[in-house]
This record gives sequence, structure tokens and C-alpha cells, in this order.
Amino acid sequence: MRNQILNRPLVNREMTTPTPPEDSNWPRHRGPVTCAAPIPGTDKVITSGYDGAVGLFDLSTGAVRLLGYHDHLVNRVTVNAAGTCAATSSSDYNIILWDLKTLKPIRVLRAHSDDVEDFAFVNDRIGASVSRDWRVLVWDLEHGSVLRVLDGHQKDALSVNYHDGRLFTSGDDMTLRVWDVETGKQLRSWGPFETETDTCAIDAIRGRAVLGCDDGCVRVFDIATGASIGKIEAHSSGIKKVAVSPRTGDILSAAYDQKIHVWDGSTLEKRVTLERQPALWERSFNWTPDGATIVAGTFDGTVLAWDATSGTCTKEIGDQGPVVGNACFNEASVADDGQIVLVSDDGLVRLGQLTEREARWGPTIKPVARVLMNAVTLDERSEMVVCGAHDHTVTLFDRVHGGLTNERMVRLAAGPINSVRVAHHPGFEGVTFVATYSGAIVRVARDGKVLGKFRVHENAVKALRLHPSKPMGVSCSADGVLVSWDLEGNLLQQFLGHTAIIDDVDIAPSGRQIASTGRDFTLKVFETESGRLLHSVSLGRRSPKGICFHDESTVIVSNYWGELLKVSLADGHVVRRQIARNGISSVNRSGAHVVATSYDGAVYLVGVEDLNIVQVLRAMTQRAEPASYA
Repeated sequence: MRNQILNRPLVNREMTTPTPPEDSNWPRHRGPVTCAAPIPGTDKVITSGYDGAVGLFDLSTGAVRLLGYHDHLVNRVTVNAAGTCAATSSSDYNIILWDLKTLKPIRVLRAHSDDVEDFAFVNDRIGASVSRDWRVLVWDLEHGSVLRVLDGHQKDALSVNYHDGRLFTSGDDMTLRVWDVETGKQLRSWGPFETETDTCAIDAIRGRAVLGCDDGCVRVFDIATGASIGKIEAHSSGIKKVAVSPRTGDILSAAYDQKIHVWDGSTLEKRVTLERQPALWERSFNWTPDGATIVAGTFDGTVLAWDATSGTCTKEIGDQGPVVGNACFNEASVADDGQIVLVSDDGLVRLGQLTEREARWGPTIKPVARVLMNAVTLDERSEMVVCGAHDHTVTLFDRVHGGLTNERMVRLAAGPINSVRVAHHPGFEGVTFVATYSGAIVRVARDGKVLGKFRVHENAVKALRLHPSKPMGVSCSADGVLVSWDLEGNLLQQFLGHTAIIDDVDIAPSGRQIASTGRDFTLKVFETESGRLLHSVSLGRRSPKGICFHDESTVIVSNYWGELLKVSLADGHVVRRQIARNGISSVNRSGAHVVATSYDGAVYLVGVEDLNIVQVLRAMTQRAEPASYA
């Protein structure tokens, strides 16, 4: 019976929703492209994006087409060996199978309980997926059912590959694991290493497993014996993607140090470094089946192609058209008079006015290059605006009559920047504290001089805040650590309780409490001085993102599903309201309201009492029709 299932053609029995017409007005993704996967036997690339879209880019003609949407951002797209079927893995917890001849969806695979990060085709009838629910699932693709569950990872599973009857998986538990597909038995585990192992690949030519690690090293192992073949000290920052050429076995490594290298598969020596393109996203790389071309997506919604031999970038596909930039907002900072400064995936710095009475855009500051900006603070006391970018740079502006002047750009070489705040404590007046992906917190003077850095985290610093009156700060990290420190960098207190990545932290207006939230789906509130846990509130199974105290007894949390949650600390009551069509990336106090920024291209002024939208400033409409398939 099993062989009969495996030999039947995969047909569409469930999905009947029509696909968009070929002339859909869709010039590119309206958000970062998470993956670009070439389709064998064609010049086409299928893409996935943070806008929830699945797209088709033609490398030869430059044509772009929208295939459809997930209900949430799409993390990965994988194409089978025959080029007839693709699988898209999404943070809506689902996988969609796509017929690449008709360009229509076949069916949805539903069983994961958290973000699906990657998928591998075993053959045309069986596939495997990994998720932030820690599980590896093996699927019967014909019926959409789970054949077996592979348990063993101790944290989020992020990458999966198939080779010769075995699955290779890696993730945040710092291991690379090998599983037998037929039995589900774990055959081997490499590690744990000292840092996360986000990405793995297979060199089928030489029988090797390739692992990309957050310490910047590529580690290579013999599949048959488990022996270590070698370690490449490839990068100065975390590796987000490794990929192996199917023709030569050469290894591509892409990391947050903004460098993309190709290593000789035999000698492990560097062969070429790809021409740098500021907007590219490191996690999105793949080889074409002939090994001649390397493709990747950008934070700006387009697809890039490089000549694999010379490393020259040969083309970019995706028309900017009449709308310049992808205004997927990552953070806003708000002045008392309602002026806001926003940063986004396209690297533009936008000014606006957002109050109960008005919602209007001001000038836009255009950067030198299209580099994602993730962090911003508008500091009224120093009349300064500070922005942090993916390319390790901090940009400082003076705010004069509501405009931004005197731009100073500082390269920190400490990884992408996640959070910036300006201090006003004795000895640190006007000093910016910068949270970086490398784990360092860097101090930068108003004139751009780097004053020093310190480490209270071993992993990426996701966010930091400075105490309103005392010379101290708090920060949270990707390894679930929440700490306070003095402004010299000496550790003061560790706040225990989180069991996963902490995404954001805030300090109450009085300074007496600290609130944090993250991938363990909880809000936790601590006493600042003692570190004592005061409140722990379950937020459901939708990943939270941003947090702020509105007052001493009310905390507002945003999530990746476009919701705001109002939490009353007095009784733990949670009020939930849908605000946006994509994730809400940040939330900030603004008088009696909060300002929420969204990846959907809008910033919202929201009343705290009922979480109703009061005003909206929209820079783009992210999603085209039709509605999602999932």
C-alpha cells in the first residue's frame, strides 16, 4: 500500500481558491524576502516573504508574479528535485504545497503548534518540517497527514535537509541531529556547540554535513563516520545560511558581518566573496541547480542574482515603480507634541505627526544605501534622533525645528543593531547605549565617538531601556537572559523566569518595575531593585513582540499577528484586539494613548481604555488581493 501511495501523482483535492491573474499589479514583495529558491529546469525563482506572500520571479525576463498568501509571514520555500512542487513554511504554523505547473496551491499541512521554519522533500510523496515548537514532523504529502513525530531538540528547530534516507536538523539547542526517516530514530547528534546552529546543508558529492554557527564558524562532518572534517572560521558574526552547490559541492556562507563567501568544497579554502549589496538578507541564499548562479532576496522585496564564479552581482528583479521603499515599520519614537520618527526595512527615516487631531507625514530622510533600520529613539532632552541599522551602523541627527540635520554615521562592527536609547545621568549626558546582535552593548557620544562597550549577555541583545532616574539600564537577549547593569557595564541583577528568547523589555514610569515578554508566550513583571518576580501572565500561543508600560498597573504587549494586548497587573485580566494585518513591531506610550508600528506599512494611535484605533498614518498597503489561502 505504501508503494502505491508513493507512485501516485500528487493532485489537488483540497484547495479550490483561485490564484491571482497573471497581470496582477504586484511588482515585488512588500517586505523582506526570506528565501529565493530556483526551480529546476527553468530560469524562475519562487520566493517567500515577511508580507506573507509567495512570489515567482523570472531571472531571464524580469517578470514578477504573485502566487498567493499565507495568513502570516513566510519563513522558507523549498522546491522538490523535479521542479514540480514547492512547499512554503510559515509563521501561521502551516505549510502550503504548490503545484509549479499550474501555479496553484495543492493543500495545507497543519500540525505544528508554532512557527514552521523549514521544509525538506524526501521524495514526491514524503516531506519533513521543523518548527519553533521544537518538533520535526514527517508528512504524507498525498493525504496531508503526519507519518511520525521526531522529538529530541531541546529548543527551536530551524533547519532541515534530507539525504540518503536521513534527515539532518539544527536549531537553537546548538546541535546538528541525524534521523532515520523510516523509523524516526535519532542516529547521531553533533554538539552541543557553544552557540546556536541556525542552518545546515548537505554536500551529497562528498557525503558531508555542513553546519553554520552563530560564532561565525562553518563546521563540516563526515556523514558516514561522524568525524569532523574541518572548521572554517568564516565570519566575525553569526551565520544565517549555509548552502552547498549541487554541481561542485562548494559551500556558501552568509552572515551578519555583511559578507557572503564561497568556500572550495574539497580544500575548504575561500574561493570568492560575493559583491556586496546593502539590501540583501543573509538568510535567503540558494544556488541554482547548475551551480552557475547564486540567488537571494532583499529586505526591499526584490531578488538578486550573482555569478557564482566571479562573485559579480548580475541583476536585481522587482520594480520599485511609483512606490519607493518598503515601509515595513520596525520601531517608532514619539515626542510629547506628537511628532514621531519611524525606521523600517527599506532604511528610510520617516517623520510624521500623530495625535488625536492630526495624522500627517513630514519629510523623509533618504539614506546613502538601502539598509534595514531596526532601532530608533527621539530624545527630546538632547534634541537628538538616533537610528540603528542592520549593517552595524548608528546614525545620529540633531533635531532642529522638527527637522533632522547634522547627520553623523558611526560603524560599530558589532553586528546588526536592535535597540538604542540616550542617557541623561551624571557623567553620561547625551550618551547613546546601543544593543547589538553580537551581544555587546556599545556607548556612543553625541559627536559619534565610540566610548567603549561591555558585555552582560552571551547572545544577541534584543532590547535595552535606561532607568528614568537611576544610573542603570536593563537589557534582554536571545538566550532568554534579562539583566540590569550600571552605566559602566557592571552587572547588577539577573531577573529569572523566562525560558526562551526575550524580545522586548520596558521600565515602568516610576522605575520600580521591569516588564518583559518573549517566545515563551508570557509577560513577566519584576521588582527592579530585588529582581523578585511580581507577575507572570500567559499571553496565549501567538508570539509577542513589543512591550510598554502605559502606567504602573497597565502593560501593553504587541504580537506578530497584528494584535495589541492590554494586561491589568492588578488581576491579570487580558484584553486583546486586532489592530493590523501584519505583526506589530513596537509599542510606545503617547499621552493617554499608545503608538503601535506595524510591518503592514502603517503606524497606529490607539486608545488604551478600549484599544480602539484613534488615528492611522499609512505609508503603503502591504497586501494585494486575493485573500490568503491558509
